[in-house]
Amino acid sequence: MIGQLRSVVIDCPDPRALAAFYSELLDIPLVEGEGEGDDEWVVLGGPPGHQPRLAFQRALNLRPPAWPDPERPQQFHLDVTVDDIESAEKAALALGARRLPGEGEGFRVYADPAGHPFCLCWD
Repeated sequence: MIGQLRSVVIDCPDPRALAAFYSELLDIPLVEGEGEGDDEWVVLGGPPGHQPRLAFQRALNLRPPAWPDPERPQQFHLDVTVDDIESAEKAALALGARRLPGEGEGFRVYADPAGHPFCLCWD
């Protein structure tokens, strides 16, 4: 092994707001960027080495992905496992997610408030 995953980092125009969205969606606590003025870099999860960790960094001129447009590809996405897709979808939409075209057996596609695609998945 060369190293261990430290964080998945997501560029966005408002790190604090997007971190709050994912904190609620995934029930992962805010651990860095808790102070006022810490709006450039915000982290959810535990200390380095404790998984999962999601970090959000400010990118003011971000061109969000345009699912499923190949001119502005998704670049990455998160798969989130849920027990009940209908209640999970309702909760995600209430947090600011929006439904995107595309679904399959066991998943539906959404965008977070900054436009990044993610999937709600069930078995």
